[in-house]
Amino acid sequence: MIRSWTLAAVLGCWLVSPAYLTSTRAADETLAPPNILWLTSEDNGPQLGCYGDEYADTPHLDQLASRSLRYQKCWSNAPVCAPARTTLISGMYATSLGGQHMRSGVKVPDGFQFYPDVLREAGYYCTNNSKTDYNFVKGLGKGGWHQCDGKAHFRNRPRKDQPFFAIFNFTISHESKIRNEHTLVHDPDKAPVPAYHPNVPKVRRDWAQYYDRLTEMDAMCGRILKQLDEDGLTDSTIVFYYGDHGSGMPRSKRWPFNSGLHVPFLLHVPEKYKHLAPQDYASGGVTERLVSFVDMGPTAISLAGADVPDSMQGVPFAGPLNGESKELLFGYRGRMDERVDMVRSCTDGRFVYLRHFHPERIYFAYLDYMFQTPTTQVWKEMYDAGELNEAQSKVWEVKPLEELFDLRSDPDEVNNLANDPAHADKLRELRNATRNWMVSTRDLGVLPEAELHRLSGKQDPRTWALNSDLNWEKLVNIAWRATAAWNDLPDTAVQRLERVTQRPSSIDRYWGVRALALGLTSPNTDLSDETKAKALSILEKSAADDEAPIVRAAAAEGLLVAGNDQQRDQAQALLLDLSNADNEGHYVAMTALNLIDNHRDQLSDGWQTQLGKLPRKTKLSPERADSYVGRLLQYLTAD
Repeated sequence: MIRSWTLAAVLGCWLVSPAYLTSTRAADETLAPPNILWLTSEDNGPQLGCYGDEYADTPHLDQLASRSLRYQKCWSNAPVCAPARTTLISGMYATSLGGQHMRSGVKVPDGFQFYPDVLREAGYYCTNNSKTDYNFVKGLGKGGWHQCDGKAHFRNRPRKDQPFFAIFNFTISHESKIRNEHTLVHDPDKAPVPAYHPNVPKVRRDWAQYYDRLTEMDAMCGRILKQLDEDGLTDSTIVFYYGDHGSGMPRSKRWPFNSGLHVPFLLHVPEKYKHLAPQDYASGGVTERLVSFVDMGPTAISLAGADVPDSMQGVPFAGPLNGESKELLFGYRGRMDERVDMVRSCTDGRFVYLRHFHPERIYFAYLDYMFQTPTTQVWKEMYDAGELNEAQSKVWEVKPLEELFDLRSDPDEVNNLANDPAHADKLRELRNATRNWMVSTRDLGVLPEAELHRLSGKQDPRTWALNSDLNWEKLVNIAWRATAAWNDLPDTAVQRLERVTQRPSSIDRYWGVRALALGLTSPNTDLSDETKAKALSILEKSAADDEAPIVRAAAAEGLLVAGNDQQRDQAQALLLDLSNADNEGHYVAMTALNLIDNHRDQLSDGWQTQLGKLPRKTKLSPERADSYVGRLLQYLTAD
């Protein structure tokens, strides 16, 4: 049930919701509901003066912070815009909707309410200026907003006594704005360079330009706050300011380290609405409470005096529905543009845990958009020339299965503590928490993207998952055990995995095949010749016979890496066939092309010529990911 202010407005008197009376500070019963203003900026972490960054020049946000509550740890859940915004608009982890992949297009359940839908029903005038970029088939478009374009503004509401919810998205700090023509203001020689970046002129220049863009973004925030003041609305408007994920610099954006997920977040509550503020609220104060994007929409709904829909997974951190403080935050990385990947992360505020489900792939596989940044280019050139230290080289090499970082002693997250006995308890704690969260939220990432779409068919993935007979604990556990083969695949496991590859469920079969392929690929595996031959024969059968193309592709990887000449030829032919988007669809083609790139050294002559004949777009191309097969084909046939 939605609690609305509309009837009270018609009567000419705003009445307080009964829920407000339960707050720790009583509200005036004649008080109108608060306006809510969200100021958001693209691609920036907490590189602001109010967060102690002496290189930053952000006077307007620093002034806002002086009268607001500053959150020390807010995570965007996803380290890139589309899945992060999908989380925001839905109040759900994007992984529970199947929308964790960059520019994916998933259906949403019938009757699903996004937070602006709830706010509109509660009597609010809702505007978005103007980015959407949600991972849904047709986006949200203007359906959830009264106005959603570059002219959207709270000043456009038809009645000045109507409460508003308004978003202003500032894109000047976006990744693309740190690599275009620009005259620097910040001195690049003084730019703070993280330990994982090479400290060279091109990198320092990119960081300096990034800080320049933050100054410009700060001025834009200042203009909106000035307009709020000019309209006499400052004392009746609750203000949120936050970045939409970490900085646009490489290894922040797209990666669920703290560097990619930690965003600045300021919450300002005017004096007369202090009864709606968090209990630890203080003007100019700082809070250690952990919050994330999944909580933002439910918090806005709570502040508006409405009820949070049951579908939402976030916990309000202000308003009458203020929930329990979280002990942990979670992050996720899925496919990033044309690069297939799966990572989950978790933090308790100090320690950060990452689990890699594709440890056999290097962190920085070539991604067209990211490689347009000068820092990425010079970083790769220096790696190829052997000019980097261990911390700087890491992103160009394959991953460990798990990572654990202590932000207190290692804020740049370069010292992996996962194998340190002194941190074994913390590793176990965050590992188990991440696995349990994946189970409880029905993390659809345990289904390869292609198989998710194939199995859900015309249904939206969330409804299909809820109505299916899938055992989510079993699924998460099988994915977890399968990827552990990267550390070790003992001889005794092969017979068990053979049974897994014969199960009725294509998801089980996929992970069974993945475990065998990972084990054969891993430098840590030492199988007997007999067991290795057995594993390859299992993969050979799966590659030839499995009905699911994604299972056949996974089997081909093991054959390509560890098979004999005949098996490698079989695998190559299969992957080239699956790379044709006309055959099995766009998602399968992306998977096959990623595998080809990852193991191109095992391919025989002629593969580039064959790829050059394949279609770059087809009628089967998904709405929001239709360019990615073409990008991969262009890259793979370029040399």
